[in-house]
Amino acid sequence: MAAANGNGGTRASGPRCIALVGPFQSGKTTLLEAILSRTGAIQRQGTVDAGNSVGDSSKEARHHKMSVEMSVATTDFMGDAYTFVDCPGSVEFIHDMRAALPAVDAAVVVCEADDKKVPQLQLILRELEDQNIPRFLFLNKIDKADAKVTDALQTLQSASRKPLVMRQLPIFQNEIVTGFVDLALERVHIYKEHAPSEVVPLEGDNLDRSKDARFSMLEKLADHDDELMEQLLADIPPPRDKVFDDLARELREGLVVPVLIGSAARTNGVLRLLKALRHEAPNVAATAKRLGVSGGDVVAYVMKTLNTAHAGKMSVVRVLAGQVGDGVTLQSPEREAGRISGTFKLLGANAEKRGPANAGETVALGKLDHAKTGDTLSSGKQAHPSVATVAPLPAVLSIAVAAKERKDDVKLGQALHKLVDEDPSLTIVHNPETHEAVMWGQGEMHLRVAGERLADRFGVAITTRRPSVGYNETIKRGVTERGRHKKQSGGHGQFGDVVLDIKPLPRGAGFKFEDKITGGVVPRNYIPSVEEGVINALKHGPLGFQVVDLQVALTDGSYHTVDSSDMAFQTAARIGIVEGLPKCQPVLLEPIHLVEIVCPTDATAKINAILSGRRGQILGFDTREGWNGWDVVRAKMPETEIGDLIIEVRSATAGVGSFTFKFDHMAELTGKTADQIVAARRAAE
Repeated sequence: MAAANGNGGTRASGPRCIALVGPFQSGKTTLLEAILSRTGAIQRQGTVDAGNSVGDSSKEARHHKMSVEMSVATTDFMGDAYTFVDCPGSVEFIHDMRAALPAVDAAVVVCEADDKKVPQLQLILRELEDQNIPRFLFLNKIDKADAKVTDALQTLQSASRKPLVMRQLPIFQNEIVTGFVDLALERVHIYKEHAPSEVVPLEGDNLDRSKDARFSMLEKLADHDDELMEQLLADIPPPRDKVFDDLARELREGLVVPVLIGSAARTNGVLRLLKALRHEAPNVAATAKRLGVSGGDVVAYVMKTLNTAHAGKMSVVRVLAGQVGDGVTLQSPEREAGRISGTFKLLGANAEKRGPANAGETVALGKLDHAKTGDTLSSGKQAHPSVATVAPLPAVLSIAVAAKERKDDVKLGQALHKLVDEDPSLTIVHNPETHEAVMWGQGEMHLRVAGERLADRFGVAITTRRPSVGYNETIKRGVTERGRHKKQSGGHGQFGDVVLDIKPLPRGAGFKFEDKITGGVVPRNYIPSVEEGVINALKHGPLGFQVVDLQVALTDGSYHTVDSSDMAFQTAARIGIVEGLPKCQPVLLEPIHLVEIVCPTDATAKINAILSGRRGQILGFDTREGWNGWDVVRAKMPETEIGDLIIEVRSATAGVGSFTFKFDHMAELTGKTADQIVAARRAAE
């Protein structure tokens, strides 16, 4: 699919899917609103602050005035359909962006001329680079920038592994940006608020200023075009068509990142951005080739899963090949996804029923009950292989959740399933020891929004608390203890008598039971009951936790031919353990984890201080491989100190630091901290 290019040559045509990405609060949702207003999809441009934007339409997004999930809006521009996917910028909600990116044709990275946003920008650009997504950079809020935009671009360059190519040079009047020079077209555009800019001749100071900037742009393009390099060396002005062809080719091949400027709030620069997308962004044919899609069967990628109150489950898909519509049965490599019931065009929260969708279009499909985010769906006899695998980032914060009312327990389980279906970066873990449902997520706001969704979307009010830490206890000395259970209450009584030798084992050895009975003083058939009684008693030691790393040997005992039973010997064994353990110098054990924190280098000292303040044993740090200006800090930390660690890490790293952890060993904990933990456990019981 190609069409004549107004600048010469050919351009991609047909439906396009463009991601709007960028750091938190960079203006992505405002840009989406400006695009929809400029293309006539909406009559009036809303704002995030007023809570009337097409994006951020959910109750949670409007309450917090931030994107908490991706928004999708389709519009038309100059005869082609464009679907814009507005992705959250917060690192806590970044999985929505990561899951949507594989199927988009290009991305517009919205950012500001602000060096404080460089680490966030680096996270976004790294994801685009890793997924090989062609990308523009839209330098937003240019009306609030100072005269040193080119200096700011040098700062932003540190976030990109590919050259940032300035396409437009801002024009200042009385220290206010009033327009720009288009370095490719060699024209001057004067901004008109909420209206197309005015084109004026390039002359005077603007002409002088633009010469060096245009030459710098051409030099970067010439790094990948020998013919252009020869023209520059010979001081031959390259044809305009040649410049645009190079811009389009090098963008699509991921060799450069063109930079455009504007103000989304005032719709300045929006029309030029749309025209750049129209002429230079690839279409679904290039995207399908990148993803290895070919053939005539239907192939679609699930960008997002929604569970709506009225329409049920909806899957937002990009159609990569073929045509989808009502009645078509789709499958993934793992399972049958279902039979389509309803095809919808999306404009934020509004879903409008439409006819079948062709390759390139982005639509919502109804009733694909078994489809999930990230699935590759197809209609052929054999399922099409997955075109992308985007695993959620490791979870960093957890809360224990429970239904506020017991009658909602079953409803909560169903709601949690739907919640994870919508947001795979959430994980629900059921702890069999504490009987807790623990929800893991990407941060404090992520979990807060999840709780709000449970109440607002699924009608389940919950209570939350910090999850239980996996404390154990062990013993430091051995003891021999008799456990005797005798009860007479008419008829058969109960009798069991055991002598238990209790000894500590090395750390990590677990539990060992030995039968040392001789002479039949305890019949063989009761030995398993003694072991079961011991095991049950060890679940709750004298400090209130499971007892580990000890050996219990059955050395002696007695029985009654009539009154002895399995239950009697279980009870006798439990008595022996309960009475013996307090004499064994019980000690608390806490889990220690190996933690790896990734952070910008200028925050490493702060991270070390945080770890030290949380009883962490710092093992060292190295540069983060492949990440310019980042470190990896390694430490061993108690599990209880990891609980809300991410809050401090994010605060110290401008919101971009993160960590992973894994269990390392159990360690003794004594003193005031141990006393407080034991006291809290007893109070809870």
